[in-house]
Amino acid sequence: MLDTSYAEEAGLKSATFEVKAPYAFGTLVVEAGTHRLVRISPFDNQGRRQTSFAAVEVIPLIEATDHIDIPDNDIRVDVFRSSGPGGQSVNTTDSAVRLTHLPTGTVVSMQNEKSQLQNRAAAMRVLQSRLLLLKKEQEDAEKKAFAGDVKASWGDQMRSYVLNPYQMVKDLRTEHEVGNTSAVFDGEIDDFIDAGIRWRANGSVSARK
Repeated sequence: MLDTSYAEEAGLKSATFEVKAPYAFGTLVVEAGTHRLVRISPFDNQGRRQTSFAAVEVIPLIEATDHIDIPDNDIRVDVFRSSGPGGQSVNTTDSAVRLTHLPTGTVVSMQNEKSQLQNRAAAMRVLQSRLLLLKKEQEDAEKKAFAGDVKASWGDQMRSYVLNPYQMVKDLRTEHEVGNTSAVFDGEIDDFIDAGIRWRANGSVSARK
């Protein structure tokens, strides 16, 4: 369990947990979506039926990048004479350096140091920082793409848990349903996951056709 936020009255507002198991993401990703619960609210003194929604996100754990190795072949180095005021050697030699990262088009120029070697080292540090930031943005975008756009609201539910006026759990995508709601709430969801995996596989086959 990584993070838990409790609701004001009772129960959970949100929870984040990590699953460590072979093929965890490929197996559990079919649980992503909106889950709808219909029940008699224990907080309503008139005993009225209440509909609640929970949004489930399933994303893979992507290792955080804290260093980037840049092959020499990916960099074009240009040297030129520094401009503006400077010391004895700054404006008289080709000490300024421009690094271009060819795969991304990222360009870094450095001319404040006295020597070409110092400017190149400084430019390389800046280039690595910019590429690291770019990599993190790509990782965040990848996580968002995996999570998808999950909305906990009417019309978006992929599974319904009905406790009143009858008891049933039904997956609206696969049509798989069971009447033993207590078992499902106790974690017996393997049949729903299996049906979801088959549904996803059949959808992929149909899409290719």
